[in-house]
Amino acid sequence: MTAIPWPRRGLIALAAAALAAPLRARLALAQPSPEKRAAMLEAMMAALHAARDEAEAAAIEARIRGVWLEATSPAVRLLMARGIRDLRAGAGADAERVFDDVIVLDPNLAEAYVQRGLARLKQGDRRGAVADLEEGLRREPRHFDAIRALADIAAERGDYASAYAGWQRLLAIDPLAPGGAARLKELRRRALGENA
Repeated sequence: MTAIPWPRRGLIALAAAALAAPLRARLALAQPSPEKRAAMLEAMMAALHAARDEAEAAAIEARIRGVWLEATSPAVRLLMARGIRDLRAGAGADAERVFDDVIVLDPNLAEAYVQRGLARLKQGDRRGAVADLEEGLRREPRHFDAIRALADIAAERGDYASAYAGWQRLLAIDPLAPGGAARLKELRRRALGENA
């Protein structure tokens, strides 16, 4: 392959940037405004609450996660996808580093804190996980993944009252969370006693 001389390389880079500018502008126009995104999120949360079965609820949860991520840049979305892929592959430390980078780039993105919390939890860092999950909830109080994880951590610690309250909160948002009714019944029994 023949090397392109410097002046020509600079012209190629300028031409590529000029061609990319209209595409970036179109992508920016395609993104919903914060107000429209908030309205979409409200509608999806209402749909989640009214879902007919667990499969429908799971699909709505996925769409809600997508709306949460739409508020950030394409680069951050790409990093989030990489971190989530690492987390699913069991590479918790790698995922945590990616989410660290995401939080530097977009410190207001609730999903980044929640996912980093889940990565820390996978590595056994409960204190770090709780801090991140709570930070995610400060940014998005209806973040069902954070609520579920915090309730499960409370149950593992033997704090059944907090776990029960967490699952009540979760089921108020997502009544068809997998295993939710049975989990709530068990936590109620543990928190309030055998005859509760």
